[in-house]
Amino acid sequence: MKLPSHARVPFAVLWGAVLLSGCGASKEDDIRQWMADERNKTQPKVAPIPAPKQFKPEPYTNATAIEPFSNQKLTQALKRDSSQAAANAALIAPELARRKEPLEAFPLDTMVLVGSIIKAGQHVALVKVDNLLYQVRVGSYLGQNYGKVTKISETEVVLREIVQDAVGEWIERVATMQLQEGSK
Repeated sequence: MKLPSHARVPFAVLWGAVLLSGCGASKEDDIRQWMADERNKTQPKVAPIPAPKQFKPEPYTNATAIEPFSNQKLTQALKRDSSQAAANAALIAPELARRKEPLEAFPLDTMVLVGSIIKAGQHVALVKVDNLLYQVRVGSYLGQNYGKVTKISETEVVLREIVQDAVGEWIERVATMQLQEGSK
């Protein structure tokens, strides 16, 4: 459909007016101006940096001591380690040289103390492992950590075990087995 020529002119004028109205000041310009003004008013508050502390050198007083990286210091450390290794070896050596007893094949947590009796004037513990009952005396060995029975009472068995600690050194520790009430 073609518009008559007298209708084309007002349409063109109207379209031009719309385009020119977009070029005028808008609310967006007002907001931008307000933000710029506020930004200029705001002053940052920065605390001043304190002055650096004065350096006071301290005299070195360990000049007569052994230098930490010297061969002498290394020799002392190796001697100390070898003496500890000898002490550790002395602790475990007798255990490695003797014949193992039957109860040393089982871990302590699989053994149950079911009672004790007095036989020939000495306490004898009754230990149950795999549905078998064993008589244990002071000096007997049980458990997988070279456990040697040191004391037997009516309600417990006290052992001395030799175990390796976190750094691999052999140490002694005390372990106990308590009487289990109502054990089958």
